Amino acid sequence: MFAHSLSRSLAVAVPLLVLVACNPFRREGAVQMSADDAALNTRWHANVASPSALAGVVQMNGAASMAPSATGPGTVVTLDLANAAPGGLHPWEMRLGQCGTTPDGGPFGAGSLYEPLEVGSDGRATATTTLPIATPQSGRYYVVVRASQANATTVVACGNLAPPTR
Repeated sequence: MFAHSLSRSLAVAVPLLVLVACNPFRREGAVQMSADDAALNTRWHANVASPSALAGVVQMNGAASMAPSATGPGTVVTLDLANAAPGGLHPWEMRLGQCGTTPDGGPFGAGSLYEPLEVGSDGRATATTTLPIATPQSGRYYVVVRASQANATTVVACGNLAPPTR
């Protein structure tokens, strides 16, 4: 008797469960995207580090990015640097090409638009510049950090930018 009652309850419960799980009338909310989500697919990224030739002397690291300006035409280039000597002042810029290759294609935008990095007492520095140039869709670019204005030939950190994912 109990087995008959259980099988009868299951015969009613299982189809009801299937109907609820597969309800064709259930509507899920639409996926919403923000402007930040859309901007991720237009941002270039780089990991910045000191060249191996400077191992044991300088070990800077950080990140750089370039993306379309949110406030109008142009490209915003940002560099965050860590583990630098406190109080340091380092020229930097984005260039066409890749770290360590010569000759490169020159600066991306006017070099005068890149204000030197001022390193804080914590060894960190951040710089951002907006270039009056459209953000590229392809190409090879890198960010370079130099030792000082007086020693601009010595590269103390560099990072190749990876293009946005499509």
